[in-house]
Amino acid sequence: MFAETVRNVAIIAHVDHGKTTLVDQLLYQSGMFRQEELEKMSGGDHSLIMDSNPLERERGITILSKNCAVQYSNGDGRRYKINIVDTPGHADFGGEVERVLKMTDGVLLVVDAFDGPMPQTRFVLTKALQHGLKPILVVNKVDRPDSRPEDVVNEVFDLFVELEANDDSLDFPVIYASAKEGWATMDLSKPNRNMKPVYEAIIRNIPAPKADPDKPLQMLVTSLEYSDYVGRVAVGKVFAGKLAQAQAITVIDKEGNHTLQKVVQLYEYEGIAKKRADEVWAGDICAVGGLDPVDIGDTIACPDEPSALPIVAIDEPTMSMTFQANDGPFAGRDGRYVTSLQIRDRLDKELQTNVALRVEPGRAADEFIVSGRGLMHLGILLENMRREDYEICVGKPEVIIRMKDGVKQEPVERLVIECPSDCQNAVMSLIGTRRSELIKMDTKSGAGDYVHLEFMIPSRGLFGLNARILTATQGRAIMHHTFERYEPMRGSIPDRQAGVMIQSETGSVTAYALDALYERGLFFVRPGDEVYEGQVIGEHCKDNDIVVNAAKAKQMSNMRTSSKDEAARVRPARILSLEAMLEYIQQDELVEVCPGSLRMRKRLLKEGQRRRAERLGPQAVLR
Repeated sequence: MFAETVRNVAIIAHVDHGKTTLVDQLLYQSGMFRQEELEKMSGGDHSLIMDSNPLERERGITILSKNCAVQYSNGDGRRYKINIVDTPGHADFGGEVERVLKMTDGVLLVVDAFDGPMPQTRFVLTKALQHGLKPILVVNKVDRPDSRPEDVVNEVFDLFVELEANDDSLDFPVIYASAKEGWATMDLSKPNRNMKPVYEAIIRNIPAPKADPDKPLQMLVTSLEYSDYVGRVAVGKVFAGKLAQAQAITVIDKEGNHTLQKVVQLYEYEGIAKKRADEVWAGDICAVGGLDPVDIGDTIACPDEPSALPIVAIDEPTMSMTFQANDGPFAGRDGRYVTSLQIRDRLDKELQTNVALRVEPGRAADEFIVSGRGLMHLGILLENMRREDYEICVGKPEVIIRMKDGVKQEPVERLVIECPSDCQNAVMSLIGTRRSELIKMDTKSGAGDYVHLEFMIPSRGLFGLNARILTATQGRAIMHHTFERYEPMRGSIPDRQAGVMIQSETGSVTAYALDALYERGLFFVRPGDEVYEGQVIGEHCKDNDIVVNAAKAKQMSNMRTSSKDEAARVRPARILSLEAMLEYIQQDELVEVCPGSLRMRKRLLKEGQRRRAERLGPQAVLR
């Protein structure tokens, strides 16, 4: 039976624990590619095959889940097809994890041999256990000099118990590996030179897919791709029956509507690529081209006996931001797509593949309220739009408040901080003002003088926290967080303490003007940068906003001075990333996202307008 020689497995892990490197090694050692092909796919030295998106390679994280397949022959000579799904490790992209786990029958849980289980480890493992998937633990990076594999295995077991895993899940096999060096072993006292133990563990422990080829066709669409030739390409797992080229099918959407269509192109996975297939049997993962309409969560079924599969449940968003067309003085300088209609079309396109995203109309006709899982989730969307030549203005991120039994509830996250013990007081002082609750504190075993702290903190308390923690610990702290649950509102949290410097007129920044403003605070601009009235150009050293002119030029005269002019004093500019800007701004400010620049500005650019709005109240600023 075909399904008995198929294994569908997902790789899950916390950020930077090496899951994509592990998948790459499984591809390298599968024997399916020549060395030249592998080097070409990886994009050169130090790049990963699976992280093919330019943004993924820049940030060093997995953003989109991806499929690949390897062929493996065991000692008996039986040939198996292993479908591998690489998933994101960051909780903000949890929607990617939730929708692809439905395709698999087991998971490889990758944990760093030094860090141990982290917040995202808990998140992805929770989802895997909810789907009833068989876990295999891979303790990665055991070649690190500070690794502590035995302690990590015990910590993972404790995590399974805490998540109320069943006895079968608790009896998980353990593999020790160094994905970077390309080896794995079941016993650290018995060295090995290849990844064969990983292949063998998948064959032995991951069950074959529960599929019946004799039943009517059922395939669940879990992701969408796009082809210039055939349009939408639906990717998913065939749960029953078989799918053939040019076969007549029925697509059942989430509302139960039936659409009769035909398979234009049928693909199966081989390596990281797709190849044309004549037929795909139950239990395998495939891609179907030429279907329209089709969306994530739809069922592809037999026209004679159509039956829908259960829809994959996706957690609701916890954070929202306002997107609007760029109405600043420099609008249209960098980007090609600047109208609200173009932005709306792009957001509609994103909704087709980004299942955790929500878009609603805003207060004005050119505004859209975009909701997602977290700041990075929305930040990646903005970065992609920016690279596609869109110009957008976005407001301050806000957590989504729910009402339950007449009580306001807000999202609460589990925050983990590991810092040197001499920085513990500074960290506790910063966290204490943000309505947090300490739930765990201990010394990290094998990590010298490092302290492990766990808090429950409101999501809104995380805005701007990372930069302050790094400053307070001289960059030595490690901070991770993941959404936990909704709880009643915990009261007010302090906003940004410092005011800002606002540009008074349009022009080019001069060193002469920055020298005159040297004592006023820090700057976000350099000499030569173009600025406009209402733009936020720096942080004031006091708690109030001030209007300044950083474009003021030195007046030329024919009068001689008795001494040489002093050299202009210019502080190094504080250049903020997109996510840092989103955390920095307040309700009356916007981030202007353009292909060639990032700026912060006031919603109301004219000083007179801001004064009038201040007299009328806070809501006047948001109109």
